[in-house]
Amino acid sequence: MTSPDLARAAGERTPQDPAAALIADPYTGYARLRAAGPVHRITGPDGLPVWLVTRYADVRQVLADPRFALDKRHATPGNYRGFALPPALDANLLNMDPPDHTRIRRLVSQAFTPRRIAALRAPVEQVADKLLDAMAPHGRADLITEYAAPLPITVICDLLGIPAEDRRDFRAWTDSLVAPDPARPQDARAAVGAMLAFFTALIRRKRAEPGDDLLSDLIAVRDEHDRQDRLGEDELTSLAFLILFAGYENTVHLIGNAVLALLRHPGQLAALRADESLIPGAVEEFARFDGPAPLAIRRFTREAVAVGGVTVPAGETVLCALASANRDGEQFPDPDRLDVRRRDNGHLALGHGIHYCLGAPLARLETAVALTALLRRFPRLELDVPEEQLRHRPSLRARGLLELPVRF
Repeated sequence: MTSPDLARAAGERTPQDPAAALIADPYTGYARLRAAGPVHRITGPDGLPVWLVTRYADVRQVLADPRFALDKRHATPGNYRGFALPPALDANLLNMDPPDHTRIRRLVSQAFTPRRIAALRAPVEQVADKLLDAMAPHGRADLITEYAAPLPITVICDLLGIPAEDRRDFRAWTDSLVAPDPARPQDARAAVGAMLAFFTALIRRKRAEPGDDLLSDLIAVRDEHDRQDRLGEDELTSLAFLILFAGYENTVHLIGNAVLALLRHPGQLAALRADESLIPGAVEEFARFDGPAPLAIRRFTREAVAVGGVTVPAGETVLCALASANRDGEQFPDPDRLDVRRRDNGHLALGHGIHYCLGAPLARLETAVALTALLRRFPRLELDVPEEQLRHRPSLRARGLLELPVRF
C-alpha cells in the first residue's frame, strides 16, 4: 500500500467522505486495513507519515514493548507534529517513559487501588441516582449531556477536591483539544490557556488550604523536599490535568457507546435487565465492541523494530489501532457481534503493559454503576430520534456521541 491518509486508506471504495465514514463506522474501514496487512505506512492525523498497526497480536506487542517510547524526544526531528501544550500541562504520563513514568505512576496509583475504588461505589451510585432523579420527570433527555458526562466529571472533581463552585465547562475544553475545529484554531489555544490558568489557581489555593483529597495529597508529595520521588511543579500541574482530562473523557464515551449498543441490540439489553450480575462482564464487552479510543497514544521507535514482519525504522511515529485489534477475528470469535456473556475478553481498549490506563478500575466502576442505575430506573428506555440522526464527535482519536436523545 502507498501512503494514503488514515481516513482515505480505511475508506477506499466508500462513496461518502472517507473521514466522515471512518468516524461514523471505524470498524468497516479498519477491517479492510486489517485484511490488507498488519502494518501500513500512511499519513496520520497530524499530516505527517506514521506507521499504523492493525492486528491484535501486533498491537499488543507494541503496547508492551519498551522499544516503543512515549517520550517525544525519541521522534526524528520533523517527523512528528502533535498538539503543542505548555510544559505545565505536557509533563504527564502520556509523554513519559521509565524511570520518570515509573516514579509518577507509583505516586498516583495509590489513589486507584482496588480498596479505594470499591469505597467509591456508594458515592458514584448517589451521583447516578441524583442525575436520574433530575431526568425522570421529563420523560426524555440527552443522555450524554444529562447523564454520561456529568457523572464522571462529578466523581473525578470530588476525587481531586475541586469545589462545586469552581467547576467549569470541562467538556467544552476537552472538545476543543480532542476534536478541534480546523476553521477555529484559536479555540484550542484558548482552551489550553484556560486550563492552565484553572489548574495553576487551584493548586495555589489547595497549597494554602489543603483538604482530604487527591490533589492535596499530590501537593504534599511535591512539597516534601526530602523525598527522592517527589514531583516537579510542572509534573504536578500536568498530572492534575491528565487525571481530570482522561478520567472524564474516556468514561463519558464508554457509557454513551454502551447505552447505544444496548439500544441497537434489544436481546442483549433484555439479558442485562434479566440478570444484573452480567453487567461487569458486559462493561468489558462494551469496551471491546465500541471503545472510547480508536487509536492508542502514539509511540516512537527507539531503534528499528520488526512488527508483523514489517521493519519500522528508528525515530518513526507508530499508531496502534485499538478499534481494529478489538475486532480481530484471530483473537475474538465472531468479533463484530455484541455478546454481554463473552468470556476471556482480553480487549485492548484500555491499553496494555506499563502504560495501561491508570483509571481503568474507576472507569469500569462508573460505567457499571451508570448502566445498572439507568436500566433499573427506566425499563422502557429507547431512542428518541431515528438512529441515522445520531452524530459522533468529528475525531479519529476519540469515539463518542455528541448527543444521545432518549425517551423513557
